[in-house]
Amino acid sequence: MLVFMAYVRDQNFCRILPKELNRASSDPERFKVMAFPPLGIQTLAPVLRQHGHRVRLFDTCHPQMQAEHIAQAAATEPPGVIALSCLSTTTYPAVKDLARRLKLAAPKIPIIVGGAFATMNSDRVLEDCPDLDCVGVGEGEELLPDYLHNLDDPGSVAGLVWRNAGGIVRNPSRPLIQDLNQFPYPDRTSLPIDYIESLPLDVPAVLSLDKFCTMQTSRGCPYSCIYCDIPSLSQGKWRYRSAEHVLGEMQQLNDLGYRSIYLTDDHFLLNRKRISEVCRGIIERRLKFRWGCEGRVDAVAVDQLPIMKQANCNFLAFGVEAGTQKVLDRLHKHQTLKQVEHAVSEAKRQGIERVHGFFVIGSPGETKKDVMASFRFAARLKLDTFGFNRLCVYRGTPLWQEYIDRGIIDDESDWDKWFKCSDIDPTALSSAAVNQVRMQGYARLFARRIFQRPFSAYKLLRTFGRHMKTSDILKLLYSPFRRRSLSRKPELPARMLEPGLKEPGPGTEGFAHAGLG
Repeated sequence: MLVFMAYVRDQNFCRILPKELNRASSDPERFKVMAFPPLGIQTLAPVLRQHGHRVRLFDTCHPQMQAEHIAQAAATEPPGVIALSCLSTTTYPAVKDLARRLKLAAPKIPIIVGGAFATMNSDRVLEDCPDLDCVGVGEGEELLPDYLHNLDDPGSVAGLVWRNAGGIVRNPSRPLIQDLNQFPYPDRTSLPIDYIESLPLDVPAVLSLDKFCTMQTSRGCPYSCIYCDIPSLSQGKWRYRSAEHVLGEMQQLNDLGYRSIYLTDDHFLLNRKRISEVCRGIIERRLKFRWGCEGRVDAVAVDQLPIMKQANCNFLAFGVEAGTQKVLDRLHKHQTLKQVEHAVSEAKRQGIERVHGFFVIGSPGETKKDVMASFRFAARLKLDTFGFNRLCVYRGTPLWQEYIDRGIIDDESDWDKWFKCSDIDPTALSSAAVNQVRMQGYARLFARRIFQRPFSAYKLLRTFGRHMKTSDILKLLYSPFRRRSLSRKPELPARMLEPGLKEPGPGTEGFAHAGLG
């Protein structure tokens, strides 16, 4: 059976590189794109092939793989099934549009949708979007082949939510996959796209043109930060592939010429023995790529930083989130400022080239004084880059449930939305106030960085300058200070749009930004 698999993107989070940087390939249909590869469909494609199916992959970041192109392909070469990936609420409108086009072009082809957002909202998605036939809840490596084998008997497929006689049926759930070593390595050759290494935020900053990809060595996270839906999706469990299996994939990537790899694990730094085994394998095999990962500052494996550096780890991102213990506790981070300072300092002491700090502002109960304290804390840390984003709330997180309990969000009406806390929470700073204090914080942070760590700031600018025009670098540096009027009013909960309730007026929106270290 031929299966179409499409990764549907929020186009705000991918950029095609300028023509002068896109000349590497003689293939006119091949593009260099600043975006993470669609690891989900790349992972599932070889699994389906093992079961005897043919697979054609699409990624809507490609200008010739937009909704109309995929619909035309389905009409020209009808597949047996179309599988769509819907990871977040921001991509859901594009998924609905694509499903509508596909049904018009090929009305008899069943469409199954999977991914985090679809999993979290399976019943509602089918009620809301009549062009989708079913939802695969949870992991797809076992579910999707089972579904393809039982197209005439969907009721037998564990984890499937589907339509039957005008109603929606939820089959028994499918347990989490325990053996992650059993599956083949992802397909990184079928898409005519070169994914480019860039800063870990939505900013136009290319770090290199080396062959780049992502890789996942574990799944889930056992922590319970109030803004994160990963624990609910992974049932609070952390599962991992063996070091031997991970090294097999790394060897393959090395042999294919990849020289930059980003591990997308929710928390790579959990098991010091496995980290040591992976790093020793990289060293012993003399693998040539450099790599980066994310982790918590309180991870027991922080003591593995020396061998990580020896194994060519050059990038490490920490979820710092705030510079006051009060806000950290409110976010249920279960970490201390002292742990943050120790982890960042140790990473730099061991020679990690770039250490990034993720921060959020506009949290419930956070004051202007607290926000400025976070900027001062960031200035004190030995971070190379940093990002300060407004805290948002998504369905499936503990904060979403808190807002339901407080009467701010109506789960029945708001399930397909996401909100900035500063737009909806009366205990948070207003959006206008957040943007004002953020500009002030960035000004002080940049000034301290330039005067206190001029060499590291120069190195980062030189990295940008290899592949960016001077005018683009200046725009990047200026973006946190540019006041932007909202082109439309912010997304608001249904109860705030009821007659008689006053809407908050439009404020100003700043950029998510990675700064100089």
